[in-house]
Amino acid sequence: MAGIFEKERTLNVKMFENKKMRIAVFHDYIGAIGGGEKLVLALARGLGADLITTDINMESIAKLGFDDVKIISIGRTPKIAPFKQIYASILFASCQFPEYDFYIFSGNWAHYAARRHKPNLWYCHTPVRAFYDLREYTLANQKSPIHRAIARAWISIHSIFDQRTQKDINCIATNSANTGKRIKKYYGRDAKIIYPPIPINKFRSSDFGDYWLSVNRLYPEKRIPLQIEAFRKMPCETLKIAGWYSEGDHAKGKLGYLDHLPKNVELLGSVSEDELISLYAGCKGFICTAMDEDFGMTPVEAMASGKPVVAVKEGGYVESVIDGVTGRLVEPSVASIIGAVEEISKNGCAAYREACLGRARSFDESIFLDKMKTEIYIINECKDKIVC
Repeated sequence: MAGIFEKERTLNVKMFENKKMRIAVFHDYIGAIGGGEKLVLALARGLGADLITTDINMESIAKLGFDDVKIISIGRTPKIAPFKQIYASILFASCQFPEYDFYIFSGNWAHYAARRHKPNLWYCHTPVRAFYDLREYTLANQKSPIHRAIARAWISIHSIFDQRTQKDINCIATNSANTGKRIKKYYGRDAKIIYPPIPINKFRSSDFGDYWLSVNRLYPEKRIPLQIEAFRKMPCETLKIAGWYSEGDHAKGKLGYLDHLPKNVELLGSVSEDELISLYAGCKGFICTAMDEDFGMTPVEAMASGKPVVAVKEGGYVESVIDGVTGRLVEPSVASIIGAVEEISKNGCAAYREACLGRARSFDESIFLDKMKTEIYIINECKDKIVC
């Protein structure tokens, strides 16, 4: 049966390539680079598509080596939440690019362009979590009653428009079965599961160094304090944290925990793609603690570097990390993280290398692009119908 599906996908890919469609990929904004930004840049390059967005950080794009992707800005956004998100939604809802044959939306606000741009596909990284499963968490973490009132008003009104856009979207694809469940629950629609692209051949496995690595945008839901406190209690181990946040995102003002780092924890900030690959290559293992992560590309990148992963037993991590084989899946607690780090260190990090490399190949970029081409071809043949 698998062979039949593979032959059908190969045929659809060929049919897609024969059509030579002009494609536009819309994405919210490109500031601090995370999994979503890597995905759309790889997608635009792989499809020969133009990338349409709002804010553009060319330095971040250059660090990733995507200078060759044509990027069009439809305007800049304010750097204060939630006005940044509201304005981005308005920009996408009002823009017009009729010269393309097919449209792909990525992120939380770009799909507001769907009404004027069909046929289309929305690659939904997740329904806006502040509107749905993290609504109460978001409101509880506002810094004052005034901020809470503003957030409540924004969530109540903006989520109505988020729901209304669904009638203009032909098909939804998403990054994991975990996110697919959210889409079904909050939008009442099925989504095609297409795991994010990992350029496996970019990564390399060298010596196992003397540090553990964490790569995140510095958002509260990444639960970085858990990592810091775990390593505070393991003074013989070292943790390096790479990543930053975008201006106007919700992270700013919530980074007080970075003011008192233990000596064995180092904050690297934003790093280039070459630096990141070197960090993966030289680390002992990888730590990820995000709350119910949509999928999580970083643990796969770590495995592509032959490194074991300690990840919380939640979200997309359970779809990529094989517990006891490519690392450990743990409870989101300091004690559990410490236990996993100590266990892996005792076993020897190199013992996980081959299993990690083999697992990472399941998520190679070529598989992602073939599946996206297949969906684009099928949707285009159905024209303006909702096909999933």
